[in-house]
Amino acid sequence: MVRAWNRTYGLPTLISNCSNNYGPYQYPEKLIPLIISNALNFKPLPIYGNGEQIRDWLYVDDHVSAIMHIALNGKVGETYNVGGNNELSNIDVVLTICNSLDEIAPVKHADIKNYRDLISFVPDRPGHDTRYAIDANKLLTELDWKPVETFDTGIQKTIRWNLENLDWCNRVKNGKYHNERLGLI
Repeated sequence: MVRAWNRTYGLPTLISNCSNNYGPYQYPEKLIPLIISNALNFKPLPIYGNGEQIRDWLYVDDHVSAIMHIALNGKVGETYNVGGNNELSNIDVVLTICNSLDEIAPVKHADIKNYRDLISFVPDRPGHDTRYAIDANKLLTELDWKPVETFDTGIQKTIRWNLENLDWCNRVKNGKYHNERLGLI
C-alpha cells in the first residue's frame, strides 16, 4: 500500500524492514525477556523443538538509529532492510543469557547449579520458521549505516536493564499476560 501511494500519488515514502529486536521494555512474552525472567525466578526456560531456529538479532537502540538515518538520508521510494548482523540459533541465545546470568547474578538455589539446568525443550510451534534472515547490505553500502551493538554487548545491556527494572517487568507480567503462548487457538 505504501509503495502504491508512492507510485500513484507521488507520496514521499520510505520503507524499512528489520530483523528481531531486543532490549529494554520488551514485552515479556518474547524469547529474551521470557528467558531472563524465568531464569531469575527459577522457572523452566522453554526452548521450542531442538532450539536450532536461527534469527538475526538487532538491539533496539540500533533499530531506532537506523530508522532516523533512513528518514534523514534515504532515497524516497526505497526500501531498506535493517539487520544486526547477529544470526544465532535460539539455543545459543538462551545459553548466552544463562552464562551471562551465571556471572552477573549467580544462582542461589539449593537444587540448581547454574541457569542452564533450567532449560526445557518443549514441542515446536506449528509452522515455526527455521530461519529468519535479512540482508542489510543496501543500508550499509548506500547509506553508510551499520549497528553499533554486537549481540554480546546488546545482550549484556538487556540483562542488566532487566535486573535493574524487575519492578517494571513484574508489573507487566502481573497484568493480563501470564507467560502463556500467544497466537495459538
